[in-house]
Amino acid sequence: MAQAEIGIIGGSGLYEMAGLTRVREVRVATPFGKPSDAFRLGLMEGRRVAFLARHGRGHVISPSEINFRANIYAMKKLGVERILSVSAVGSLREDFRPMDMVLPSQFFDRTRGRISTFFDRGVVVHIGFSDPMCPTVVEALAKASAEAGINVHQGGTYVCMEGPAFSTKAESNAYRAWGMDVIGMTNLQEAKLAREAEICYATLAMVTDYDCWHPEHEAVTVSQIIEYLNRNVENAQTILRATLNYLPKVRHCKCPSALAHAILTDRRKIPPQAKKRLNLLIGKYLK
Repeated sequence: MAQAEIGIIGGSGLYEMAGLTRVREVRVATPFGKPSDAFRLGLMEGRRVAFLARHGRGHVISPSEINFRANIYAMKKLGVERILSVSAVGSLREDFRPMDMVLPSQFFDRTRGRISTFFDRGVVVHIGFSDPMCPTVVEALAKASAEAGINVHQGGTYVCMEGPAFSTKAESNAYRAWGMDVIGMTNLQEAKLAREAEICYATLAMVTDYDCWHPEHEAVTVSQIIEYLNRNVENAQTILRATLNYLPKVRHCKCPSALAHAILTDRRKIPPQAKKRLNLLIGKYLK
């Protein structure tokens, strides 16, 4: 039996999930190594939830070091069907202000060399990724944000940069010229892997500051950013709790069948070790 149905991935500042009851910690082994931390399993709003701190408690893992494959595979192994991912972002728009929330609809990849797929070593898979967010989860997050009275912007593009350094002004202005809306360092790989794992996924992006393009950027202190981050985390937890009430019990989106027509490799050519390693993900398509 699945141990959780909904996964929450907490980003910068969100290392614990308030309101989780009957909590127990589990460490999940995966063929891809160790996840970022132990999972905290519990009940929230009557739903079985698995919480994971993306950077580890104490923020010990940089964006480039995150084992995204292990994190998402572990969610799948726990039985998770939907992931709510929280991420601190910088704003590339004047009207996306610090303390606002954003529900991006698109990603733009500016990372380098990160592994973004489960499938290699004898298995070729091409998922559809034109619309990376699950509309059902986005709608639930939007309703929860409105209920909480928190200013949320629905839609827009999240440009995912490598980091860990922030952008130069030239880069920041280029992203604005390209029509990007917010900038972060983590969520693209999660979204791709969640799609491959046939898990619904959406990002709740917390605006903590304007990126360095803004003329007032130099006046913003680290203490101000931390204050915004802490206040945003409180708002995010409020939204996440309310979101659980808007998520239907049964999935009717396309996410659960994302691999149905995506496996290109002749089933007879898939190596036995690959079948074993990836059974959780593709086993139902190999019968």
